[in-house]
Amino acid sequence: MKKALLFFALLLGASAAFAQKITVTGTVTSSTDNTTMPGVSVRVSGSTMGTSTNGSGQFSISAPAGAELIFSFTGYKTQTVAIAGKTTINVVLVSDIAQLNEVVAIGTRSAGRVKLETAVPVDVVSVTKAAANTGRLDLTDILNYTAPSFNYNRQSGSDGADHVQLGTLRGLGPDQTLVLVNGKRRHSTAFVSVFGTRGRGNSGVDLSSVPTAAIDRVEILRDGASAQYGSDAIAGVMNLVLKKNTGVLSVNAGVSGFYDPAFNSGKSVVAGYYPHGGTIDGKGITIDANYGFGIGNNGGFFNITGEYAKNGKTYRQTHDTTTSNPDALPINPYRRANGDGSAESGTIFYNTEIPLAGTPTTFYSFGGYSYKPSDAYAFTRNLSARPERFPTDYANSTGIIFTTPDGETYYNPIIQTHNTDISVAAGFKGTVGNGWDWDLSNNTGNNKFHFYGDKTFNASMSAAKTHFDDGGSEFLQNTTNLNVNKHFSTVAEGLNFGFGGEFRYERYKIFAGEPDSYSNYDPSGTQAAGSQGFPGFQPADAVNANRKVVGMYADFELDVTKKWLIDFANRYEHYSDFGSTFNTKFATRYKLTDNFNIRASAGTGFRAPSLQQINYSNTFTNVQGSVVSEVKIAPNYSPITRAAGIPNLKQEKSKNAGLGFTYKPIPELSFTVDGYIIKVTDRVVLSGQFSASDPTLDPSFTNALNSLNVSAAQFFANAVNTTNRGLDIVIDYSKTVGNNRYKILFAGNFQSMDIDKINYPPILGTTAALQQTFLSEREQKFILASAPPQKLALNPEFGHNSLTIGTRFTYFGKIDLLGYGDGSTLTPTVPTDDGTQQLPDRYIYSGKVTSDLYLTYKVSKTMRFSLGADNLFNVHPDLAYVAGAKGWAYNNEPSGPFDAVQMGSNGRRFFARVGFTF
Repeated sequence: MKKALLFFALLLGASAAFAQKITVTGTVTSSTDNTTMPGVSVRVSGSTMGTSTNGSGQFSISAPAGAELIFSFTGYKTQTVAIAGKTTINVVLVSDIAQLNEVVAIGTRSAGRVKLETAVPVDVVSVTKAAANTGRLDLTDILNYTAPSFNYNRQSGSDGADHVQLGTLRGLGPDQTLVLVNGKRRHSTAFVSVFGTRGRGNSGVDLSSVPTAAIDRVEILRDGASAQYGSDAIAGVMNLVLKKNTGVLSVNAGVSGFYDPAFNSGKSVVAGYYPHGGTIDGKGITIDANYGFGIGNNGGFFNITGEYAKNGKTYRQTHDTTTSNPDALPINPYRRANGDGSAESGTIFYNTEIPLAGTPTTFYSFGGYSYKPSDAYAFTRNLSARPERFPTDYANSTGIIFTTPDGETYYNPIIQTHNTDISVAAGFKGTVGNGWDWDLSNNTGNNKFHFYGDKTFNASMSAAKTHFDDGGSEFLQNTTNLNVNKHFSTVAEGLNFGFGGEFRYERYKIFAGEPDSYSNYDPSGTQAAGSQGFPGFQPADAVNANRKVVGMYADFELDVTKKWLIDFANRYEHYSDFGSTFNTKFATRYKLTDNFNIRASAGTGFRAPSLQQINYSNTFTNVQGSVVSEVKIAPNYSPITRAAGIPNLKQEKSKNAGLGFTYKPIPELSFTVDGYIIKVTDRVVLSGQFSASDPTLDPSFTNALNSLNVSAAQFFANAVNTTNRGLDIVIDYSKTVGNNRYKILFAGNFQSMDIDKINYPPILGTTAALQQTFLSEREQKFILASAPPQKLALNPEFGHNSLTIGTRFTYFGKIDLLGYGDGSTLTPTVPTDDGTQQLPDRYIYSGKVTSDLYLTYKVSKTMRFSLGADNLFNVHPDLAYVAGAKGWAYNNEPSGPFDAVQMGSNGRRFFARVGFTF
């Protein structure tokens, strides 16, 4: 009875409070061009009540007559207006394009700090603005040109690496950056890059599975943060902040295509030797829609995004084969179809928060579904070189087998993938007691990566079957988090204390393909077994592994004085499969003046070996003459791996330090300069292939290979210690004068990496030749070239009323790589075309600048369009070949002379976009 009376008393009290509210309406416009502004956040100060302006810039909100309304929008100064009993309030927001006072949540567990006053460097990228001014289709590619130390190169002819976009931060691996969505850990892809030219041996988060139209901004913490967030945060953390706006429908559509007369194979004088597209290839289309609607009267919302994207293949080859032409190369026999693969994707994502009426608690949830089928060419199969890769009855395979003008017969196997991604996060957050904030959540994500072979053969069968199910892999991650936070205003100038715990469950599966994708049906052993291009996973490769992770952390952030901030964090994690780790971090910032801050940090970090690296297994078939042999990528627990003397994989460990400053001499101009050093020990890499016929190997190892009928094997191992040193510089100027807007943004990253030590297993490192097999100089070069030594970007922009025009200049520094060599020397060398000498098989890509140009015009309150060109002057990396040894020009990774470096090989891209807001 007492509880019932209490309930009715609370209900009556709430009703009385509601009766004192009034409905306030109004319109929000921009001071820049006097146009109305959709999507402006309107919140009641000191409460969770809020709404957003609709497509006409209008709002309506119920609020106490004596309260204040807070109006905020990205790129504009926040305004607070007292209601004072008024029922109509019209607001004009003032542009603040530089967003120099933007508050960021990443890197701190307090209520957030101004970007220039954080103890560690944080970049904030407005995804909506960045996506509107480029033809680049996915988030990874967009960030490559907007964040100073983020790097990405599109792979080509690299099996599954063609279909997953994995970026890197500060020159480290794709899996050494932690990705969050709304502050919650994002699951990684099930894919493991084993044949790609970048990120070899790594997994990582596929950012393309989150639609760009769903993202408000990306916060990039450029500092080691394992003590705060856990595994993978060695290079830093990326937080994808989803949109929350309501009452506004945004629809965007874009088209793009590459116009590359320099290397489009369709324009070549030897086009008959290559498959090719049209004058404009790689055609892309994107269509997205975003809408949010309010829930209840307390600022609840549900925001949903749908996105469809499609891009076609590109075809790149040199145009001339004339030996006297220094820019000419011979016919490419290994990659007749050289270029990017095609892909099509559909994605839906949502984000919602619902305050529970009458309580200080809010329910929230976000997640989505993504499906992306992709299609890319594998290496060419040539009849003259490897007839055993053709079924005996291949002659009638119309549309698959081709003959070139010189009489060569070939086919191009196609690798298809179906990449399915689903995630759901849900939780409650609120306040209890005397200002204790809490957040309890569960986050589940699953990625399935399924391979298929198309327009190919199992040569040991007949030519009748040309499509194969090759099997694939699947990764599940479930994370439960409890975070508690309390601000003590009476301790010094303010102490924020946070602590919490995490339980994570991970599961990794490999499932076998159909028998035809890997079996040998030729008793004589003459014809090659398995699906050519990508042989199917075999039953012996299948795995179902899992692990559990328990973590605890504590974080102290103290304003010692109004000028001095210190942050101290500790984290303990225990993994069921390899043990425990403890990490700590200290960061500080001191305000020398109101506009000049010095900041520094130091700490330790770690990255747990992924379940993918521990358990990956693949067996593929080599045929030499009539000898059929099996090559095995052996999992960490395999008897072969043990016989090789490779121990259990353990965590990568890091030590990092940073020192920098921020300076804002005038309101329109800011500087941030941050140096860093990151030392990583026991980095996990994929070794080279060790042959069972090598007499220099320990007999116990070769016997283990022979007993399993495996002719060669390779492994994942904690093989490398590295040191990264670098400097990030960001200069941001923005000013509005009347109807004119001026903006200049410079972002630069200078970095270098050293390999300090290679941890050779005793059995595999006894000779120089074995050491080269374990981790060759060539493989070391790929690790060192994960990012160019310099990447500099300059983005000047001018706006007048509804028109904006801008350019981007991006400089990619020199990169140095090695080819395979001809095998005659320990260090890769190749013979000259005249056979007189051996030359180092070395490729030097000189520094290059790309130039983008874009124009955006707001036609009306509801419509805008953009058009422009990425890489306007059609700049390419230098071709990768040894001068004087053109016959060995394709002795490199899958793309040969068109390696995945710098700005990539596709050249100039035109684009046009149109957007509607209602």
